This record gives sequence, C-alpha cells and structure tokens, in this order.
Amino acid sequence: MLDPEAEGPVPSPAARLRAVLDAPGIAVVPGCHDAMGARLIARAGLPAAFLSGYAVSAARLGLPDAGLVSYREMLDAGREVCAASPIPVIGDADTGFGNPVNVRRTIAGYHQAGFACVMIEDQVFPKRCGFAQGLEVAPREEAIMRLRAALDARDAIRRAGGDLLIIGRTDSRAAVGIDEALWRAQAFAELGADIVYFEAPQSTQEMEALHRVTGDTPTMLAQVEKPGRPFLSPSQAEAIGYDILLLGVTLLNVVIKAQQDALALMAQGQHPGADRLLPFDELYDRVGFNAYYEMEKRYAR
Repeated sequence: MLDPEAEGPVPSPAARLRAVLDAPGIAVVPGCHDAMGARLIARAGLPAAFLSGYAVSAARLGLPDAGLVSYREMLDAGREVCAASPIPVIGDADTGFGNPVNVRRTIAGYHQAGFACVMIEDQVFPKRCGFAQGLEVAPREEAIMRLRAALDARDAIRRAGGDLLIIGRTDSRAAVGIDEALWRAQAFAELGADIVYFEAPQSTQEMEALHRVTGDTPTMLAQVEKPGRPFLSPSQAEAIGYDILLLGVTLLNVVIKAQQDALALMAQGQHPGADRLLPFDELYDRVGFNAYYEMEKRYAR
C-alpha cells in the first residue's frame, strides 16, 4: 500500500529500476513467486525482484516450467506482487504467449500490472525451462520479429507518457551453440533491448564474450544451483561486467526444502521446533499486521 504521508511524485517502477542499473556495482535480484516473497526481498535491502515463470508455475499450479502457465495466470500473479512490492519488479513473459500481436498485448498487460521491466525470450512456443529436455529456439527472423514487437509496445507506452524496460533473452546457447547465442545477443542489443540476457553460458569465457558483442547495453547473468554450472559471486560477475545477477529459483528452492523438512518431522509425529520457526510476534509483523494497525490508527475516531 502506498504511504499516504509520502511527499512529491513517486518515480515509476521503470525509473526506479533504471536508477538501479545506473548505480555503481551489480544488482543482486532474487526471483519470487508471490507478494510475500517480494516484500521479504525488499525488506532484506535488495534493489529489485524478479517474478519467475518457473516459480509461479511450481508454486501456484504445482506444475513444471514447460509452457503450462498461461498469460492470465502470470498476469494475476504479477498484479499481486507489484501491488505489494516497494521495489521494482521484473516480469518473466516467456515467449510473449503467442505471435507478435500476442507479444504486444502481453507487454501492455504487464505494464498495466505494474512491472518495471518485461523479459521476452526466443524459444519456440510453448516454451520450457532453459534446462529442460527438448529445448528449441525460434528461427532468427521469428526471434527478431518477436523482440521488435515487444520494443514497439514499449515505445508506444513511452509515447503515451508511461515507462517500461525490455529484456531480450536468448536460449540458443543450449539449443544451438555459442556462436548463435552471441549472434542473437548482439542482434538484440542492436535492435534496442534495454537489457540482454544470455541463458546458460558454460564458462566465464563465454560470459566475457557476451560483453564484447552487446557493447554498452546492460546485461544480466542468471545463477542456477545446478551441478556443472559455473556459479559466480556478485563481485565476480561484476568484474566481468554484468549489471544484474539473477537468482531466479533460489528462494523457491529454499521454501520447498524447508517445507519438506518440516513435513517429514510432522509425518513422524514430531514438530519442526522453535528453531525452524519465526517467533510469533515476528511472524505477525511479517504478514503485515503491525503496518495494518498503524494505518488503522490514522482513521480511528
């Protein structure tokens, strides 16, 4: 909820994310799947959140990230997260949920939901997780046309007085090879993407190669806790030149493990114990009761 006592105009989500990109250092951006996750990310002092399609599909539907979550389901989740989040939110829009006309509708809908930035990728529709079996990318011409539709929608929003950033993502490293991934990353930067994201680089050398082809366009590196994948610290990623370090499914992983551990104890007739729980007063505060009561006092008789 907006603070009624705040003074002056409030910068748009896109303007706040642009300020994050312009600030010194690298921005660590965790993924979330709900409003509570976004609020906890902000409370931890992190500058932005990412609404992950992988996490939304898993948490809201109990299904894998294999193109099963719909535009409407992502939009509903996005409205909830953006309304609750005091920090800018990046939205995962997969392939745009259809042809270039669908892409434009998706970008407009995500902007209306309150996102600061929208990510569009070059997989075939329906898409799947970047590490799933059977990964395929669209032909170059289709991938370029899809991103152009997203950028046209962004530009229309800006002409109307709004603001939005677009991430151009390529999954062609895993689907085709490094040369195709670098070609597409350069093409996305030259087309006008605000940020370029090259999925699944296999080494720090490939990460460095990205910056030789994207020029001054900001770049994002995703870190996934998967055996065999290079896993860089924020300082290491910053030294290469990245602007955003995305931890897209880390919180989902932590939540699932914590629930599994607690439920295993319950199934044995035990209780998770106080060391696994927030103190009750802290839980009460985290879900927003104290902020609610403060707001309620303002309107008390």
